[in-house]
Amino acid sequence: MTTTHPAVSRSHHNSHLALLELATVVDTGPSSIDAIVVPTARPVENLRRAVALARDLNRPLVALCSRRASVEDSVLLGKKMGVTVSAVDTTTILDKVLPPFSTTRLLRNTEFAHSSDTGGKRNLALLLARLMGWQRIVFMDDDIKVPDPGDLVRASQLLDRYTAVGLQISRFPDNSVVCHAHRETGGAQRTFIGAGALAVDTTSSMSSFFPAIYNEDWFFLLDDERLSPVAITGVARQKRYNPYADQRRARYEEFGDCLAEGVFFQLDAGKSVGAADEEFWTEYLGIRLAFIDDVMSRVGSAAKSATEKKRMVDALRAARDRCEIIKPQLCVDYLRAWQDDREKWRQHVEDTVAQPGAELDKVLSGLTLLSSSCRTST
Repeated sequence: MTTTHPAVSRSHHNSHLALLELATVVDTGPSSIDAIVVPTARPVENLRRAVALARDLNRPLVALCSRRASVEDSVLLGKKMGVTVSAVDTTTILDKVLPPFSTTRLLRNTEFAHSSDTGGKRNLALLLARLMGWQRIVFMDDDIKVPDPGDLVRASQLLDRYTAVGLQISRFPDNSVVCHAHRETGGAQRTFIGAGALAVDTTSSMSSFFPAIYNEDWFFLLDDERLSPVAITGVARQKRYNPYADQRRARYEEFGDCLAEGVFFQLDAGKSVGAADEEFWTEYLGIRLAFIDDVMSRVGSAAKSATEKKRMVDALRAARDRCEIIKPQLCVDYLRAWQDDREKWRQHVEDTVAQPGAELDKVLSGLTLLSSSCRTST
């Protein structure tokens, strides 16, 4: 007879919002944001919304650039819009200033390796906060707009009580490909907070880091065993995109989506991260596959063209194929490596010497020189 792990519901959880507090601030008062940080890899026009927000809040903006994002264009855009924009090309810096994470090594040279540098950029931002003595920073993605800048002010003021406060992403939901398809085929899918629009108290969150995995911000919001004190307030809007345009997106997301959703299954049930053992993952991976199958079975009734339905099915099949090769032991090993990395990161931050009063551009230049020096000596 098959038994059900006590932490596991037999269906997908449409929402984890019960884990959050809905917080409000009556008196906005002055802004307590030290800087707005934007990891960007796209042409400079995508940075315009964040620069406008920095102008409205009279706060400096740090652009962490790679790929098609230009340092020079970012700084020039800031000058044109009357905003102090400090920018750095992170292409060669991240491997030099961040510790070698066990979670990254575990997935290296496997189907689950994560090529995005967004998490690394956010870790760099946390180190910058340490160096600069910043206590409150705001993470923004370059495809996010905040209609009311006061929402970010209110979010930052709530950091007296919370480790992080996120804005509710509206207009286009911030979900994985599989969860987008679930919603568009009749599922009551909700969203969670994430680093697309997130105020962070750096004095209380420095034991957390962003691993190189999809849903890296969900892992950042955890402490060693549970969700840190976090809340949701205000509204942000994400730029629309087609999640099914390239099935590689679904394949690429699946391990991180499966792992994060599984961990949050545990949290929903009042369990700890450490309770996600091999038995749990054996059960949960079966539930995940059944969930994807169920979504695929509903695609035919979606209000979409035949072409778009085919793209949706192809994306779901790609996710399912990837999910099928995830082993329960890999999930256990990853979470153990993540716990080890948290301690490694904590020590790395403590070893980073603060430079209160330093000029940000000089600190960024110092990181660039450090990276160049390391490359020359290897």
